[in-house]
Amino acid sequence: MYRLVTPALCFKMTNTDILKNTALIKNTAKKLGFEYCGISRAEHLREEAPRLKKWLEKNHHGKMAYMANHFDKRLDPTVLVENAKSVISLLYNYYPESEIDSDDSYKIARYAYGKDYHYLIKDKLKDLLKQVQGHIKDVEGRAFVDSAPVLERQWAARGGLGWIGKNTMLINKNSGSYFFIAEVILNIELEYDNPVGDFCGTCSKCIDACPTQALTPYQMDASKCISYLTIELKDDIPAIFQGKMKDWIFGCDICQEVCPWNRFSEPHKEPYFNPVEKLKGMSRNEWIEMTEEVFKDVFRKSAVKRTKYKGLMRNIRFNRS
Repeated sequence: MYRLVTPALCFKMTNTDILKNTALIKNTAKKLGFEYCGISRAEHLREEAPRLKKWLEKNHHGKMAYMANHFDKRLDPTVLVENAKSVISLLYNYYPESEIDSDDSYKIARYAYGKDYHYLIKDKLKDLLKQVQGHIKDVEGRAFVDSAPVLERQWAARGGLGWIGKNTMLINKNSGSYFFIAEVILNIELEYDNPVGDFCGTCSKCIDACPTQALTPYQMDASKCISYLTIELKDDIPAIFQGKMKDWIFGCDICQEVCPWNRFSEPHKEPYFNPVEKLKGMSRNEWIEMTEEVFKDVFRKSAVKRTKYKGLMRNIRFNRS
């Protein structure tokens, strides 16, 4: 995360200032490659509090103990940033031009095709904050991309960037759901966007397609999700999921693949997210016979490193059994 520290605001912004600053932030975000930028008022997420509490009580976070930490911070941005006034939500497209797997291959989530997104987006957020500081007087703020207890999808929905669908993903009506989400929290007032409606309707394709029954409408039992089982879970994968992994060995995109709104997804234009040549079209046997040395080479700057070589081999063995 990045933080700007300057003296506290000592003046009241006019409506003209607010509109000007909002336009500056949105234009700068666009130039940095963010497809969408939405802004919401920094305030306590009262409606989310009982939902999050119930989700945790049901142990739907599995062994991700960190999800139960910093409960107040997850719900109130003013705890993260003193005098916070605005939450800026940003979306960065990662939908690939083509798939890397074949019929004779294992699968990894599309977000992990290229280099780890954290590095690229953190640099862009740092640049955004620097430019904001250079143009707007007395700004304090922090930027986040998976680096703090922030309810990213909820803030993006509040900022009008989409709605949280039945698969619990943020869905944008024009571009689908293949986006990384990041936030910048600032201590200045801006022009706030309005949330959009829910356009899932009666569709239940994501729920019907989930092979591990991790989804119910608008809620996920993460302890059953293939992404959790192949990345977050460090123990052995429970036997009840035998035969249900559908060849996914790092993450899962099934609920996004079947979502009708992703027919509007367009390929990203970010070279950083393009897969390395060695990863394209790898056969099942190549995955099975991968050595730790090859793993370190192929995934040197990849998010797949999170599961480590041992974890990836565990996932492959579980799919084979």
